[in-house]
Amino acid sequence: MKSIIMNWCLKKVQEGKSYTRDELEQIEYGLVSIYLTITKLIVIFALAIILGIFKEVIIFMVIYNIIRIPSFGLHASKSWICLLTSTIIFIGLPFLMLKIHLNIAIKCMIGIYGIICMYLFSPADTHKRPIVNKKRREIYKFLSVIFTIIFIIFSIIFENNYVCNCLIFSIIIQTIIILPITYRIFNMPYNNYKTYAKDLV
Repeated sequence: MKSIIMNWCLKKVQEGKSYTRDELEQIEYGLVSIYLTITKLIVIFALAIILGIFKEVIIFMVIYNIIRIPSFGLHASKSWICLLTSTIIFIGLPFLMLKIHLNIAIKCMIGIYGIICMYLFSPADTHKRPIVNKKRREIYKFLSVIFTIIFIIFSIIFENNYVCNCLIFSIIIQTIIILPITYRIFNMPYNNYKTYAKDLV
């Protein structure tokens, strides 16, 4: 099914236009990413509806992606691994976050840990999407640290316990995903921009 849809999309993209091999590879990568995202969301949303936590899953996804976007991080090497880990994170964690309450001391400790990790390791790129431009990396790092600080502050002042937990767990998950040791565990290259001779400005 995937190959059929990808081939059809590529044919449509190429109608009346000519692309280089590199351009076609970039287009194909983008199409595959869209396809995998859509199929993954269908599975996760279906499970969320069945389990009665659709609203909680949406809230967690939105909050998590706010901090995920600037800090980037590890991507699964295979689509089934991505689906499995995404299901565990976005279906399993909402159940946990509905039941626990974190005190201010724990939130502050997680916040300090998160700020340090974001400053040292974000943005963590991938070999398929290396962040070559130095200025972009600096901007992403700045945003990652700022969002982490904002998340911690909001987790302390908000009264909704579930939303507060979403903010805290988003920091925890994202800092794990950007750690060099996580890349090594999954045998993935780290700091991929360094393979380039110089930054593009």
